[in-house]
Amino acid sequence: MRYHELSLAAQAAYSELGEQTRLFELDGALEGLTGSFHKLDRKGHGYWYFAYRDLGQKLRMLYVGPDSTRVRVLVERFASSRGKRPLRPQARAALALGCTGATPKHFRIVKRLADHGFFRAGGVLVGTHAFVALGNVLGVRWLDGASTLDVDLAHAASNLAVALPADFEADVRGALESLEMGLLPITQLDGSPGPQYRNPRDRELRLDFVTSRVRGDRPVTVKNLHVAFQPLKFMEFSLEGTTQGCLLGQSGACTVNLPAPERYAVHKLVVYGERPVAQRTKANKDLLQVAALADHFVRAGQAGVFNEAWRDALSRGRGWRSRALAGLRALRVVAPDVDLPELWASSSLC
Repeated sequence: MRYHELSLAAQAAYSELGEQTRLFELDGALEGLTGSFHKLDRKGHGYWYFAYRDLGQKLRMLYVGPDSTRVRVLVERFASSRGKRPLRPQARAALALGCTGATPKHFRIVKRLADHGFFRAGGVLVGTHAFVALGNVLGVRWLDGASTLDVDLAHAASNLAVALPADFEADVRGALESLEMGLLPITQLDGSPGPQYRNPRDRELRLDFVTSRVRGDRPVTVKNLHVAFQPLKFMEFSLEGTTQGCLLGQSGACTVNLPAPERYAVHKLVVYGERPVAQRTKANKDLLQVAALADHFVRAGQAGVFNEAWRDALSRGRGWRSRALAGLRALRVVAPDVDLPELWASSSLC
């Protein structure tokens, strides 16, 4: 078994903290605004927004979250739940009960971006921090693949087919500067700030902003976020049908957009073959994350959810298929104990 089940007390604490965090953040985001909630359908998925008019009477749509029972309850309870409540004690209680949190430095960065509206503007937490957050969402604590030095963040940019549409503005660059943590953008050839942020004196502070590749490899600047994103092949797979979760730290919690766990796992299989030998260690960590998620789906009786995402990847063309099957062959070596009959049958088609 590649994870530990969280106790019912830990799962309840996380669930309650997530609801309180959403109410707290929504209250702050909508303070002083008059408008109404609306549910919109995008590419077969429902999303909730708060519609209001700014000082120029332009209609704005503030992203609330994907359609789910929890978000619908949040919308219904919002009017009667105004008022801010501290989140630090609840976060520490959830961590003490077994939930997994981010390191203090990384949590501080993600929390500041959340406070400045990055996730309300359609930003998505990806990479290992998303894997950690998904563990809490699924009610488990991962045994492998949960350590990282990076904070990876994504946005669909101009790819409207997968974007979480919002015209909300968030000054990401200003948010990072306000932290005073020595984070500096790697400058592009034209002198403009690039999609990677580093602290030359601290290897544990690395940020990468990524997006799906539509035309080329040149960084794409998202104007309403004031930051550049690096286009990556296959990234759109993780940005479709996103969900939400709560990232924990000793100082509190924040709501983040996350890839759907099954799409996160299958995406890791697809990109496995893209990694050069020099990044083999990171590639092996990706496979450990896939194995943990696949193991959870199988043991939870939800292998069909995983299989559906797998079939979606295989249907996207020869390049997708060959890379996915290469990742699958590697997964069989790393995790021969994971029983995914439909995927194993697919590998025989190589």
